[in-house]
Amino acid sequence: MIELKDVHKRLGNRDILQGLTLTIPDGVNYVLMGRSGTGKSVTLRHVIGILKPDRGQVLVDGVDVPKLARRELQELRKRMGYLFQNGALINWLTVGQNVALPLQENTKTPPDEIQDRVVEVLRLVGMEHAIAQYPSDISGGMKLRCGLARALITRPAYVLYDEPNAGLDPIISTQIHRLIADVRDQLGVTGLIVTHSRHCAMDCGDRVGLLDGGRIASEGTIDEMLASEDELVRSFLSGHAD
Repeated sequence: MIELKDVHKRLGNRDILQGLTLTIPDGVNYVLMGRSGTGKSVTLRHVIGILKPDRGQVLVDGVDVPKLARRELQELRKRMGYLFQNGALINWLTVGQNVALPLQENTKTPPDEIQDRVVEVLRLVGMEHAIAQYPSDISGGMKLRCGLARALITRPAYVLYDEPNAGLDPIISTQIHRLIADVRDQLGVTGLIVTHSRHCAMDCGDRVGLLDGGRIASEGTIDEMLASEDELVRSFLSGHAD
């Protein structure tokens, strides 16, 4: 379980998070929505330990992330996958080499097993055929799929998704959303997805939290949010806030 309790964070002269509290149960996709600049990506960076809160707690499986020593934080991160915007593949490495990196750099997994795992996760995301290709040879949607394969290579308990449909056309976006839902259903992975897209929330989310003013303004299941009379909720889910 991921929990943030009364988290405050100031960056420069701006208060980004102002008492953010949320709970993400195991096995669900939690979608954190909000306009640009409201702290969605900042929240992800707190969960993975890149940022520390000025005040409050960030807990993963009951462990207070900001209090972890460097080695302990590295061990925790092995249980997390991170899907960066646009996949963030390294251009001079093949798809297979990109996907293998987390195991090569952070574990002592034998090369033969790494290769087997690379094929396994690329097959899961429908990209096994591209194992020897370079990022420049594949489309944006394919890069994102390969980025997801890299996030899954360590068999994480959690995957953090940073704007997974940014820059993609509606058809490819829908395919990515379905893939995120498949990862939850097939692997039992807990997902924290930050986005401004109502389509992403409705396609692959179990619970939705609307981030406004540095804290959760409204939260619920997809059905609860669709039935809400709250003006902010209706604005997001009708598309006016996209």
